[in-house]
Amino acid sequence: MAWLSLVVATQSLAAPYAAMVIDARTGEVLHSRNADTRLHPASLTKMMTLYIAFEAVRNGEITLDTPVRITKAAAAEPPSKLGLRSGQTIAFRYLIRAAAVKSANDAATAIGIALSGSEAAFARRMTRTAKAMGMSRTTFKNANGLTEAGHLSTARDMTTLGRHLLYDYPEYYNLFSRQSTYAGIKTVPNTNRRLLAAYKGADGIKTGYTRAAGFNLVASAKRGNERIIATVFGGKSSASRNAKVAELLDMGFRRAPSRAPIRKPARPAYAGNTGLGGAIQVASVIGAPRKSLRPVMRPGAGVAVQVAGAVAETAAKNGSRIQDGIAAAMAAADIAPTAPRVDSADTRPALRPDNLVLASTNASLPAEPEQEVVTRLSTSGGHLWGVNVGRYTTRYEAEKVLLKTALSEMTTLEGTLRKVNQSSRGFDATFQGMTREQADLACRRLKARNVTCFMIGPS
Repeated sequence: MAWLSLVVATQSLAAPYAAMVIDARTGEVLHSRNADTRLHPASLTKMMTLYIAFEAVRNGEITLDTPVRITKAAAAEPPSKLGLRSGQTIAFRYLIRAAAVKSANDAATAIGIALSGSEAAFARRMTRTAKAMGMSRTTFKNANGLTEAGHLSTARDMTTLGRHLLYDYPEYYNLFSRQSTYAGIKTVPNTNRRLLAAYKGADGIKTGYTRAAGFNLVASAKRGNERIIATVFGGKSSASRNAKVAELLDMGFRRAPSRAPIRKPARPAYAGNTGLGGAIQVASVIGAPRKSLRPVMRPGAGVAVQVAGAVAETAAKNGSRIQDGIAAAMAAADIAPTAPRVDSADTRPALRPDNLVLASTNASLPAEPEQEVVTRLSTSGGHLWGVNVGRYTTRYEAEKVLLKTALSEMTTLEGTLRKVNQSSRGFDATFQGMTREQADLACRRLKARNVTCFMIGPS
């Protein structure tokens, strides 16, 4: 009887099981069990910490190379940890790597404090972002996933978050498939390396374990045109959890159609740091740009910017060379592009708006001494300033750098005109259609990422 009581007691302490499988391309649910039960997410939490870190870089709150000072609270977090010391500084990119690959609790907490001033404030931002993303049954209390009252999520919500990571920040997604990575002070192994090595097509995303949660995992795998995301809560061991996830992924590949349209999820509304007045605030971090918010948009420019974005998206879908550029940008996501400086006297003033021709129309430009290739619709109107990000030996290299730079600095370059200017000296990569203030801000932010940049003024 004593033995039976021990078994019953042990079973009662076991973490509840939940699962969800979706076709990542469409979001269609292929399997679910207890998918809406609120459970402890453990280190699956770090997916949201990382999502917000990527969002902060995109919105100019911080750069990948910004040095972050480690607080006592972050350094004191229990394992798994990178081994950060109170008072030391480390580049923001290494905190991201440690949280994504090693699932380091100290790195995750340091990210939260760097961006929001305190872990509690960051947890509130996490919850706001979750609600904006449709994760209606998720509440975060910390940045790392250690067990805390009220820190709960569901298999459905974590699957939703995994899909957003995949489609909203593809340039960072390669982090989750690395078997190991250098994290500033040492090389760390991936906590998900066994599944990555054993399951064909697996390329992420995140593991989690606490005694209260059991062994959790959100996994994604791609085979041919198909991509499946499977989530498990409450595994009994890492081995049995991995076996269950492999079984669910197999089920997903059997049930998903071989071809399906990719319907990317809508990005959530930006839910950054807010003060008492509700205004977005930028974190105070060592070396961070003083002015990093977007310039105020001119009246009536909103519709034109939306049109420019739609045209660029269509061009990206239909142009194989641009797709190649995107792939190259993703592969080098955490390495800032560099290029030799050139004399600003070599650059030409911006074309008048009535002479602009979209590359996607395949129309030819008027014959001129120096050919110009327009790769994005301009909303500049009378804006006659721009920036030059280097001279290259081929047009393709210049276009690739323009695309990668645009992806990494969307805040100030959105709606600008991407041009490749050809001369006898090479191909200049430029962004045009800006005010002097916009060009100055863009160059300062690019230089903070070690990207060569100088302003181009009107003739």
